[in-house]
Amino acid sequence: MKATICLISLGMSLLVGCQTEPVLSGTPQCIKDWITQIKNESVWSPPASIYRYSYQGKTVYYIPQHCCDIPSILMDENCTIICSPDGGIDGGGDGKCADFFAERKNEKLVWQDTRK
Repeated sequence: MKATICLISLGMSLLVGCQTEPVLSGTPQCIKDWITQIKNESVWSPPASIYRYSYQGKTVYYIPQHCCDIPSILMDENCTIICSPDGGIDGGGDGKCADFFAERKNEKLVWQDTRK
């Protein structure tokens, strides 16, 4: 009986340890693929996150800049890259969507990397 309780406890702790970060419902598969790719890399500094917004009448996904002048990424629902709103060497992105931060609406966190 004691061994059975230990095995059940061990099994439960393994299941809890294997949980993944939740992804916002309705997220396109290509964004989920980006998440998988990011999780296969070392933890970013700051840790990666993906947000969904409405911008210019469309649903877009924003991956903030991280480490060492790497630009942010703004893409549509098909993961076609639209622009880099910020980041890069001068911090201003690529200039193709300079109004993104002023015009974006309906922020939703899609996913955040919780690894340490």
